Amino acid sequence: MGFKTGIIGLPNVGKSTLFNALTRTAIAQAANFPFCTIEPNVGDVSVPDNRLDKLAHIAESKKIVPARMTFVDIAGLVKGASKGEGLGNQFLANIRECDAIAHVLRCFENADVSHVYNKINPKDDAETVEMELMLADLENVEKRISNLTRKFNSGDKEVKSQLLLLERVKEELISGKAARKLKLEDDEKKDFHQFQLLSSKPILYVANVDEESAALGNRYSAEVKELAEEQCAASVVISAGIEEEISSFDDPGEMKMFLLELGLSDTGLNRLIRVGYNLLSLKTFFTVGPKESHAWTIKENTLAPQAAGKIHTDFERGFIRAEAISYSDYIEFNGENGAKEAGKLRSEGKNYLVQDGDILNFLFNG
Repeated sequence: MGFKTGIIGLPNVGKSTLFNALTRTAIAQAANFPFCTIEPNVGDVSVPDNRLDKLAHIAESKKIVPARMTFVDIAGLVKGASKGEGLGNQFLANIRECDAIAHVLRCFENADVSHVYNKINPKDDAETVEMELMLADLENVEKRISNLTRKFNSGDKEVKSQLLLLERVKEELISGKAARKLKLEDDEKKDFHQFQLLSSKPILYVANVDEESAALGNRYSAEVKELAEEQCAASVVISAGIEEEISSFDDPGEMKMFLLELGLSDTGLNRLIRVGYNLLSLKTFFTVGPKESHAWTIKENTLAPQAAGKIHTDFERGFIRAEAISYSDYIEFNGENGAKEAGKLRSEGKNYLVQDGDILNFLFNG
């Protein structure tokens, strides 16, 4: 299963321009990081990871398969979306399927590009969108409470814990707080996740600035950073215009020179992916061999059998153990054989928490 990040925002904030530029940029990157379009509004991009190239070089792999992240360009939102205004219903349905939200906020002035509310105020824009998510959640929660109350009154006591949790969520929403701010006990997290609340999604604010502000930002992007800190969220500064220019480069060297001239060390896509990975607490493990070197994405605190299941469900069902080498040891001792001779290959069981950068070989009953 891939990880989906929904790109949302008000009309004319540069959301679709950014999506198109980011997904085209992947073509301009090294051949190891291909891009493919799944649907007109879904971009499946490869996750750049220099470690993968180094591992493949040592193992003399014939093929390199990077990890992938999916971006979904979700229909523009207007006030009243929670009640079906504009493409509200489609917007809300699409966002439920995403693991996280990249909320694009307009942080540039341009008289030729109108703003839906005739003013540049990223904080207000963010509040407008957040309010629509919360209003949709409140309606959802109230329906769930009504349905569960009927079950509870009929004698089904197992719904009591869900009812109590939903009442807490409702109080949070009514007080003007997003569901993601609710403090949960460990035994509540599973039910909470199943509610699929829009305002519970991890959020990344994308400050879309003009080209001159791409390196250092501007006063609007500073407001976005402040907002993100208040919301315990993440933020990144990107110029959709620059990303669009980058997407036209065929030569990675020319692209790098172009970025350096602008005071940028990396593309917006790479920075967005890195921040998104941190936001979702994602980690990477590798399988390495002469046929291919493959990067796999997992959630933090994933056990070895579940990591094996990312490769094939049979690996998880018949899991025996995992042979593990840390990335640093694999590099230092020049591959699997060198690491094994140095005593750096470990045998890990079902309770092993996979670490970022692990090179794993799974043994299982087929």
